[in-house]
Amino acid sequence: MENLKNKVAIITGGSKGIGAAIAEDLSAKGITVIINYANDTSQEELTVSRITKRGGHVVAIKANVGSTDEVMFLFSEVNKKFGGLDILVNCAGMAYFKPTTIAETSDEFHDEMFNINLMGTFRCLRESIKYLRPEGRIITFSTSGIASAYPGFGVYNASKAAVEILSRTLSRELKGKRITVNCISPGAIATENWLKGKPEQALKAIADLSPFERLGTPKDIAEVVSFLVSREGEWVNGQIIRVNGGFI
Repeated sequence: MENLKNKVAIITGGSKGIGAAIAEDLSAKGITVIINYANDTSQEELTVSRITKRGGHVVAIKANVGSTDEVMFLFSEVNKKFGGLDILVNCAGMAYFKPTTIAETSDEFHDEMFNINLMGTFRCLRESIKYLRPEGRIITFSTSGIASAYPGFGVYNASKAAVEILSRTLSRELKGKRITVNCISPGAIATENWLKGKPEQALKAIADLSPFERLGTPKDIAEVVSFLVSREGEWVNGQIIRVNGGFI
């Protein structure tokens, strides 16, 4: 991969889990990373500290992707500090780990899920277009669960399915700018939040569904992101990339 120094990347939801792994991996390649977080200051401080200790360049900016004003503030601040943007990784999202059927889902729950997962991504995509430099990179996040349509995850999967079509459409709308837009669709990833409350037997059963007989890790996802943001990843554009070890 070519030297990525002097590139600037925003990672929404970058303080923990997959987002933090992406931030650390990109910073190790010389990219200046902007960790966006909504609430968890302690996690943000830990991630910033890890990156700084390794000699990386990192800035943390608090902004909730569920708010148009706060998303505008995030991108405006990055533009003021760095004069533009090269990479956007839309990792912020809302998930639920207790299955909730469509019949049980309230309007409020539905609207909150869509406001973060779909509208949050939409707000960031719309704002990023103002600041992305030529040959920029945009990466959004969906879920491999769309393919299986497991009962109890309909609203979550629907919010992510909409992200997929937004991503594919934007890749075509940016014709001539040499900006790629791709959507990563992970399978089961062993983040702290995802593992919480799951008995060992259930985790083993899920891992056994994979040909690799293991759960995915945040590092598995971060390495794919690193390829997509590189010059070598330029010809991958407008794609939904299932990063799940063959789980589905």
